[in-house]
Amino acid sequence: MSKFKKKFKNPRERKEYLDELKQEYFKGVTQATPEDYKNEPIIDLSDDGEINLTLTKELVEKWNLEGWLENYKKEAEQSTGGIRGPQNILYHWDPRFPLNQIGVALATLGKSLVLKDKIKDREIHKAVSGEVRYNTKKYIELITRIHAAQGLYTHQVPNNETTAVWLLSFVIFMLDYDGGEFATSSHAMSSKIATKDLDDQGSQFLPEMSLAFIAKIENILKQAKESPDGYTIKIAPRKNKYTVQDFDGYDLYKEYLEGGVATDKNIKLIKTAMDKGMRTMYETVGGCMHRTMVPLLDKFGILEIFEWNNKEEDPYFHGIGKKWQVNPNTKKEEFFDLSCDACLPEVIDTMYYEEVLKDKPIGYVVLITDPDGDRLTLGQVEPAANKKLMEDLDVYYIPIDDEKIVSIYFPWYTFLMVMDFNMKQSKKAGLWEKYPRFMITTTPSPRMWDEWATKYGVNILTVPVGFKEIATIMKKVEKKLFSNPQQDVKVDDIWYKNISLGIDPRIAFAGEESGGMIIGPEKPITSKNGRKALAMREKSAGEASIIATALAAHLYLNKKSMAEYLQEIFKECSTVYRYYERADITYYNESEPDPKKLLAEKTAGEKKRDAIDLYCLGISLSLMEKIITIDDAKAILIEAMPELDFSSLKDVKFTGDATYFEFENMFVQVRRSGTDAKLRGYSNGDNKDKSLKYLDIMVHYSGAITPLYDQKIPASFRKNIYKKEKQLYENFLYKGL
Repeated sequence: MSKFKKKFKNPRERKEYLDELKQEYFKGVTQATPEDYKNEPIIDLSDDGEINLTLTKELVEKWNLEGWLENYKKEAEQSTGGIRGPQNILYHWDPRFPLNQIGVALATLGKSLVLKDKIKDREIHKAVSGEVRYNTKKYIELITRIHAAQGLYTHQVPNNETTAVWLLSFVIFMLDYDGGEFATSSHAMSSKIATKDLDDQGSQFLPEMSLAFIAKIENILKQAKESPDGYTIKIAPRKNKYTVQDFDGYDLYKEYLEGGVATDKNIKLIKTAMDKGMRTMYETVGGCMHRTMVPLLDKFGILEIFEWNNKEEDPYFHGIGKKWQVNPNTKKEEFFDLSCDACLPEVIDTMYYEEVLKDKPIGYVVLITDPDGDRLTLGQVEPAANKKLMEDLDVYYIPIDDEKIVSIYFPWYTFLMVMDFNMKQSKKAGLWEKYPRFMITTTPSPRMWDEWATKYGVNILTVPVGFKEIATIMKKVEKKLFSNPQQDVKVDDIWYKNISLGIDPRIAFAGEESGGMIIGPEKPITSKNGRKALAMREKSAGEASIIATALAAHLYLNKKSMAEYLQEIFKECSTVYRYYERADITYYNESEPDPKKLLAEKTAGEKKRDAIDLYCLGISLSLMEKIITIDDAKAILIEAMPELDFSSLKDVKFTGDATYFEFENMFVQVRRSGTDAKLRGYSNGDNKDKSLKYLDIMVHYSGAITPLYDQKIPASFRKNIYKKEKQLYENFLYKGL
């Protein structure tokens, strides 16, 4: 139940509150921006003609471009979802921020030069688009015009409108483009943006791909400083032969879905429920999904079943995640943007569903996506009498009135129901047994998924956090499958296990606890030039929402609730790991408008983050290298956290980017954000209170080195922990690729 909610008497009071917050937000940005940066942009894109910007030593130093590049490189080495960061939303050329106009120009030029080195005998084609964030269209125009100046073709959505990241990724693969860029920052706060770089398969860049174009930027800055002529960045005229607004992947994507989740049976199921009066709400949080999904849903003939909330595109996300909150560092009430991550209860509480859903009937289903359309969470209006059931199931809910609540089935439950329903529909159609099935998931994702997979003979591949990791291991599977289709496919997972997937396997589910998933088709997809893949390379709430709506229709027609369906799965699978908990710790106010204060607070927070991360990694890596035993690990942890019982600890594992504490019927994972002052914790087990207690104490440990830790794990070993982590991760990443 809600612990974070601000109550409003009526919609007008909420609007006044949000308007005041927005005014404060913009006021803070304006006050924190020096007058020099308010005057004019570094690159004036209102000039329709060719633009030449010459970088000199003076400008490199004035804009601190070497300092910017150092931070950008750090982000590139660690990022799981594009090189992202805050921008000045009103003056996006402000070079004090990690993401800014000149930075994007340099990155675009660097990537263009890398592609031109790689491809010399034909035309180069990229797709570029974005979602709704501040200055998105300006960044897209800048990227496109720099591409044109370098002779690269750029395919855009007509009128440079928004689209979803998964559609861009899919089209890149199917039309054999040479890559793409997508302006987004997923479900992050409004001030953040990223250029999510996609390779020629539509996958997110691996670290070495980013480092290649960063090396080009280093050379550009070197020439700018050392050459008397500096370095000139060319921006082509707005109208040029290289910019082509022909992006439209709907027919291709519809065909893709028809080979997978959008079967005739599932679409008929949705239409039947629709004709019987079922309606469901599509929450787009002001992102790109209304514009993206309406044409697709219309093609399937199921558009009528959806009612839309926050469909107007808005970089402020209609106030979702915005609130006054006390900053623990300053002890003052400040503007906070908590993001629009629908996995966070405190964000759900700002969606005002007690008003939005007050007139909706019991059983009404809500599909919640994010700004770039790659994540999904489900909700359902239920009787208020179900409060106790929701608490027993550990399902978050918000009271609507005395008669109703809305329950929120975070992705660990949403996806369990989706994968189970899809499997049962596949069995009814006689398809499931045609191929061996496997699942790809990440180390912190719930073990209840593994229990489901084991029950139904689905093999499990486990990888580190991030959908690029899922796409990468998928490529390893495909490499073996398509080269030797009659042989058993065997691939190593992050647990150092060689997993047998069988002959000619298919994906039953691929996804992670943060809300991203795909399932894919029964038959491999083939690109225009003949490349094959088992599934697309990006997570997709487009695909997820089709199968989730079919599930909702099935439940509607059978007069069954999601809670009942979830309990059925638990019973069928004899689920032990029923309770899943997350902790997201942010060590500073990301909404601070002054970049100097922001950086100082972030740096201080990173030290706190790294202390606990290094403490945990020290145990897992020293156990891996047999410097300590599991009994040593237990003793070390008991000394640090005497309020916890570590007698049931079975192992402490390295996950490629974090530490996984495996207990009897429970795990706790502690993982740092590699690019922000954040720590994430996860626990999953058979006892809710125990899972919560262990998670809370372990993620809030200071990371202090106790005497026994110091004695058992030498300082000489500890000083190389991050170096060892990087080496082990890269060994896993590139093996078999």
